[in-house]
Amino acid sequence: MSEQDPQARQSIGGSTGNEHALEKLVAILELEQLEHNLFRGRSPAQGWQRVYGGQVIGQALMAAARTVEGRRSHSLHAYFLLPGAPGTPIVYEVERIRDGGSFSTRRVKAIQNGRAIFSMSASFHQEETSYDHQSEMPKVPRPEQLPSERQLLQQLFNHLPENIKAYWQRERPIEMRPVDPTRIIGREPRKPQQSVWIRTNGRLSDDTALHQCVLAYASDFTLLDTALIAHGKGLFDKDIQLASLDHAIWFHRPFRADDWLLYVQDSPSAFGARGFCRGSVFTDDGTLVASVAQEGLIRKRATDYVLK
Repeated sequence: MSEQDPQARQSIGGSTGNEHALEKLVAILELEQLEHNLFRGRSPAQGWQRVYGGQVIGQALMAAARTVEGRRSHSLHAYFLLPGAPGTPIVYEVERIRDGGSFSTRRVKAIQNGRAIFSMSASFHQEETSYDHQSEMPKVPRPEQLPSERQLLQQLFNHLPENIKAYWQRERPIEMRPVDPTRIIGREPRKPQQSVWIRTNGRLSDDTALHQCVLAYASDFTLLDTALIAHGKGLFDKDIQLASLDHAIWFHRPFRADDWLLYVQDSPSAFGARGFCRGSVFTDDGTLVASVAQEGLIRKRATDYVLK
């Protein structure tokens, strides 16, 4: 199967003996509508202590998008309030703040076990044309020049701790190809920046909202980890407590999440047990399609500390 032939990749609509991770993700993003402005999302038990933040962002954005017609989301701003419980459904309550001539505004509250665990505002804009400029994509190796996840795991397997091995061996909906794979095993402090090529492990439908929600899901994977690079630490270190505090995305231009996207990340600041990180998302032809920002908790802790 050629890297350059996206149509040769598995489609989520194709026949398959087992349900793939991407099919599961799409099913998770397809919310159940309970009332006019009320939706319910599944929260699968995946062996984590809390629900993955990108899942909640993606589901909340889908809930908001279900209440808007003819307009594409251009920004969202979210706060994580409480850890979500894996395996328990999440209810999304959408408030229709405004439908103007060009913009629509929505507020979404995610509720689990009777408590708000997440809050998000999202804005939608009808398509217009006007001035156009963008930042230049950095020059990095193309994804086909980098090892696949399977190849990378084979190369690094004997050097990885057991928890990282388990993470990379799990079937996942998003394929990631780090531009600098030495970050996975390296622990020397270095400049807090990294770039990762990402795309879905299969083709998606043409639904614009789905592609935005999938990118929102993927945008939380590695962003906060960027702040740890400056301190020689990693996501799986037992003496680090990590939690996303807020998350913002600006969607600049149309894109497909099942084509390669370069996620360029840096962390300009960490202080007071909080790390701030930024991301720029480019298509493989250099078009800037989204910008991301996040602040997260980065706390030194004893190895037996439990998140509260």
